[in-house]
Amino acid sequence: MSDLNDPRVFFAAERTLMAWNRTGLTLMAFGFVIERFDLFVNMLAKMPTTSLDRGFSFWIGLAFIVLGAVSCAAAVLQYRTTLKTLRPIEIPAGYWVHMGAVTNVLVALLGLALTAYLFHSHS
Repeated sequence: MSDLNDPRVFFAAERTLMAWNRTGLTLMAFGFVIERFDLFVNMLAKMPTTSLDRGFSFWIGLAFIVLGAVSCAAAVLQYRTTLKTLRPIEIPAGYWVHMGAVTNVLVALLGLALTAYLFHSHS
């Protein structure tokens, strides 16, 4: 439990949550680029591709997307744990403390949806 009686502790936790949000989004974007890299290479080589052709980049790309989604979800759990240690005086009055957590959960769900879409579009 914090003994600082300072709302800056809460805002630091929220900034950390948003940093993890950016990290998760970056991992997902990087994974998408890696996943599509095979398509780009095949276009340059003018090689025909089939939808069942799943190269190494496909699986690595999906792994990065899932890693980004998991990091967003784990950040929410860590943030909620930190919130439980704060007293009401450390949280600004009228401030909705769950906005960042909701955003991270939505990003995580969208990342998993992207993974499912990419997986099924290659089937």
